[in-house]
Amino acid sequence: MNILPIQPYCEIKGIGAASGLVYWEDSLYIISDNSTYLYRYELANQHLSTIKLYDDSAAGLSKKEKSDFESITLFDHKLYIVGSGSTPNRTKRVSYALGNKKIVEKDLSKIYKRLRKSIGLHEDELNIEGIIMNDVSYSFFQRGNGKGGTNGIFVYNRNDKKSVFTSISLPTIQGVEATFTDAVLVGDTVYFLAACEDSKSTYEDGALLGSFIGCMNWPEKKVLFTQLITEQHKLEGLTVFEASANRLTFILCEDNDTEILESILYKLEIINP
Repeated sequence: MNILPIQPYCEIKGIGAASGLVYWEDSLYIISDNSTYLYRYELANQHLSTIKLYDDSAAGLSKKEKSDFESITLFDHKLYIVGSGSTPNRTKRVSYALGNKKIVEKDLSKIYKRLRKSIGLHEDELNIEGIIMNDVSYSFFQRGNGKGGTNGIFVYNRNDKKSVFTSISLPTIQGVEATFTDAVLVGDTVYFLAACEDSKSTYEDGALLGSFIGCMNWPEKKVLFTQLITEQHKLEGLTVFEASANRLTFILCEDNDTEILESILYKLEIINP
């Protein structure tokens, strides 16, 4: 497997702190962790538009105010946007139907409480940064950058309301372990991003040491490879852009941890011999 160096793909003005994205029908749907808008970037004409997720949607929100939308996924022709759960006001899930544009809000606080309780996490240590959905379950990617360092995957059964947690160990840089920042399912394989951030808090940012791409066998939750792809960029979102028998191309987004409303997206290619 050959992972080519990441390359800048495009620069978008009007959105900052990008935390997740989905590619669909020649558009990128992007979320920001300090905004309650969903952004649509049309690649053909390089046009950015905003979709209000709430009546009072806003951008550039403070840490205390923000919903901390860190995860976005496409399932059943709907985009699902999920808060990190790291504080009580970060427990919302919003769905956006790509057909009729209908928006539905759901409170995940009870589910998040069950997740924390299942493995004894303190209230401030849940930090959901990626989600995969199907008809039966939510798979939540827990970023273990809190004091307890619990990095792994909760698979929550929506029928019996029970969850199974799989702890996942990732590489370290200068003694700091990489922790999940996003994931996407491709067949029976999950490709994920993880970052080394020198902080023991799910709330406060720390010094970035590097970001990794990795993949795992999804049924077994077994990591197959990881590779450091940047020491400068805190990569927080990935989506499949192009796929063929021997090549996968991803678009990645970066949370630059600033209030500047501009984002650079990157392209990464993986070639299978």
